[in-house]
Amino acid sequence: MTDATFAELDALTTEELRERAFARARERRDLGFFWSVFKHLPDSDEAATLDGAPNTVGPTVDEAVALWRELTGHGYGEQEPLLRAAFIDYLQKH
Repeated sequence: MTDATFAELDALTTEELRERAFARARERRDLGFFWSVFKHLPDSDEAATLDGAPNTVGPTVDEAVALWRELTGHGYGEQEPLLRAAFIDYLQKH
């Protein structure tokens, strides 16, 4: 999906963008990307409790995001536009 245009990526749902961006970041072991996403999620203070081991970061982030969404019954809230932009930017650059 590296050659995808902005319009093609923007047509995807936020969840599809998240899945693709997270898969790419896991492949690259890009802890910085995961951390930047966590900082923009509601209740991101709880992210400080993650151990940060490189081999567990992707699944831990996926589980944390899924748990937050399940428990709150919300999408990404006010942060959705920012997160969508971050996912699209990441997919286009990497």
